[in-house]
Amino acid sequence: MMTFSTRRVGKTSLHLSTLGFGAAPLGGLFDAVDGPEAALTLASALDDGMRYVDTAPFYGFGRSERRVGDQLRGRDYRLSTKVGRLLVPGAAPDPAAMGWPGALPFHPVYDYSYDGIMRSFEDSLQRLGIDQIDILYVHDIGEMTHGADNQQHFRALAEGGYRALDTLRSSGQVSAIGLGVNETEACVAALDIGDWDVFLLAGRYTLLEQDALSTLFPFCATRGVSIVVGGPFNSGILVGGDTW
Repeated sequence: MMTFSTRRVGKTSLHLSTLGFGAAPLGGLFDAVDGPEAALTLASALDDGMRYVDTAPFYGFGRSERRVGDQLRGRDYRLSTKVGRLLVPGAAPDPAAMGWPGALPFHPVYDYSYDGIMRSFEDSLQRLGIDQIDILYVHDIGEMTHGADNQQHFRALAEGGYRALDTLRSSGQVSAIGLGVNETEACVAALDIGDWDVFLLAGRYTLLEQDALSTLFPFCATRGVSIVVGGPFNSGILVGGDTW
């Protein structure tokens, strides 16, 4: 069995394994994955000592969370999922165009409000079938995702959504809160509206792109905010994967 060292998350007592498992592919990211293959992949990672797993409602419109929960129950794990999108019954018109062929019959609706965050958290617990989420990330806030609409979404987060996250943390329902985004600017802006524990920064600190070292990381060091690096190989492109 492999063993991994652990790192503490911000100012919390939570520790994560140095390497984690990103569960977007279990939701069928760009290519549908059958249930047995998904189960075997995650089970193998857990058996080898990879204790930190990250998922989100958006991944396969609920499929990733369902598959992750099935493998985590009864194991030692650290889990993060995300808020910011609610899954509404009824299939999306073209889920494959959104990156999720074979997605479950739901469609995502953005909601960064207090009520939206609380409902998303409760829905995730139901899909996962477990009672413990360690880290709750705000998913895809920022201009890269929302363009001109980001201002209203960020206002909803600042005026209500953050309060929901802080309530969940203060009550012990989650251990840590943060952002799960693809842009450093969103993280820098978020530092002005709350006290965060960790940012999952995807695709912005890689073997080729390291601007975050000067544009974000110093601010995080000052505030005691940890960084989880997502996609250090740019979704596999830097190790020979196909572009998309």
